[in-house]
Amino acid sequence: MTVQVDPTDRIETATIGFRDLMSESVAGIFARPGRTALTILGTVLGIGALVATLGVARTAGNQIVGRFDELAATSVVISNDRGFFGGETRVAIPVDAEDRLTRLNGVVAAGSLGSVDVGDALVRSVPIPDPLAQTEFQMTVYAASPGLLDAVRGDLRTGRFFDSGHSERADQVAVLGPGAAQRLNITRVDQQPVVFIGDEVFVVTGIIERVLRQPELLNAVIIPEGTARAVYEFTSTSTVQVDVEVGAASLIADQAAVAIHPDEPGLLQVQKPPEPEDLRRDVEGDVNALFLLLGGVSLLVGAIGIANVTLVSVLERVGEIGLRRALGAARRHIAAQFLVESTTMGFVGGVIGASLGVLVIVAISTARTWTPVLDPWMPLAAPFAGAATGLLAGLYPAIRAARLEPVEALRAI
Repeated sequence: MTVQVDPTDRIETATIGFRDLMSESVAGIFARPGRTALTILGTVLGIGALVATLGVARTAGNQIVGRFDELAATSVVISNDRGFFGGETRVAIPVDAEDRLTRLNGVVAAGSLGSVDVGDALVRSVPIPDPLAQTEFQMTVYAASPGLLDAVRGDLRTGRFFDSGHSERADQVAVLGPGAAQRLNITRVDQQPVVFIGDEVFVVTGIIERVLRQPELLNAVIIPEGTARAVYEFTSTSTVQVDVEVGAASLIADQAAVAIHPDEPGLLQVQKPPEPEDLRRDVEGDVNALFLLLGGVSLLVGAIGIANVTLVSVLERVGEIGLRRALGAARRHIAAQFLVESTTMGFVGGVIGASLGVLVIVAISTARTWTPVLDPWMPLAAPFAGAATGLLAGLYPAIRAARLEPVEALRAI
């Protein structure tokens, strides 16, 4: 007997509920718990690295900006350096530049500094050079105003820095940097040691311990501005170092040139620190560029692991797939099951990875006595990033499983 089938008749396709789909997916995941745990580990490492990277970058950025505020953000430097093609200095810095700047609201200290041309004169600490030993040295000699030590945030090891009286009287006194004092073998000033710059004699009044700015002072001989004018025909300092209050750098930078040279302020160069927000973004960008690459590689490894395990699961369950297809399951049901499995593994890995990433941030901050900083959306978005990774990784295995024909799948049983 022949059965006639009307081609216009619709064949109803079996349907599967969401609860059944989740039940089958969970069963598939826990069928090989050891393998599933190792697969999830790849996503955990990738997501954890991403969260930790972004959090550590934000935290380190805040710390660097905080330290930046303490020193660099309070420094303004005015100079009359030569132009690109050399030549004379553009404009002379007046003798009372320090007094003019300290009258500005927000200036803590200011000091002038300039290199003194002493010709071929060498520096020594003995009256007569010893021909059998090196007692003469070529050293840089700087002329400075009395406020320079405070402006560079310097400390003295011993003695005192010269004052305005020394400069006005053109007293031949000098302050040594620690490197210069060591080379000249001068360790104390209570007996008024002297140094010779060529044939000129200078009494040492102090030895510098350290400076936080203008490090060239550490190996130099520093004399008063007035003395340099009287002895070496010194004309003008080339740099003015200004120490300002936190937050006042931009304002002082705009006012400094006008205060020093109101007639030609544009001929002076003013260097001010970059804005803290710009610095923070630069730090975060540099750190993120490095560590996001490592986190991305870890996440890629996790995705490959999910894809590999899902594909192996498809090959191991060919018979099951054929039986379900023969009982009426559609291709989309098979594909949906494997996609749910891979997405679930990615989501679980994202949750664990985000938690570990936050713990890493807190641990590093605690060890470094930092304040941890983390965007609140980051731990919340991390699990969904893991789920997206699992979904993409499971596409090919799911499509392959859906394309299996029932007859060919049943032959594998």
